[in-house]
Amino acid sequence: MEQLTRCGWCGSDPLYIEYHDKEWGREVTDDRTMFEFLTLESAQAGLSWITILRKRENYRAAFADFDPEKMAHFTDEDVERLLQDPGIIRNRLKIKAAITNARLFLEVQKEYGSFCAYLKSFLPDGKPVINHWKTLSEIPASTPLSDAISRDMKKRGFKFFGTTICYAHLQAIGYVNDHLVDCHYRQ
Repeated sequence: MEQLTRCGWCGSDPLYIEYHDKEWGREVTDDRTMFEFLTLESAQAGLSWITILRKRENYRAAFADFDPEKMAHFTDEDVERLLQDPGIIRNRLKIKAAITNARLFLEVQKEYGSFCAYLKSFLPDGKPVINHWKTLSEIPASTPLSDAISRDMKKRGFKFFGTTICYAHLQAIGYVNDHLVDCHYRQ
């Protein structure tokens, strides 16, 4: 059986491998998927990504299948309900941030036509950045691009979306391609 070369961060965990092979670094073109990643990345702040991946289906159920329209209408009662849900990260600030971010996400959609269009407005020529890293140690935690997007999103009121989370988001949604040059899934 042929052994495929992958980015080393995914290790041998089957969930991580599937995420790496099928999602990470693939350009997201629909806002629903974009909002799912934004919500999960914000929940990840201070935690490992595998922790969030393992809770992803629970998040999907708890957060109305990542429908920003529905989440924007969540109430204080919903916050209390979510704080009792052992399937998600039960952090009041992160839960409230997800609801706030849903409302702001919808505002950005109205302004730009889509959230994808908003993020692409920061990219050179509106196209994903393709890096050519040979080792994981070369990949930065943030860049001037993630600084600029994070700064603008913070100015709009988004929570739990600093430059490091923003850069991880850009990698996940394929707006920055950081698959290593020898990774089978780079294209």
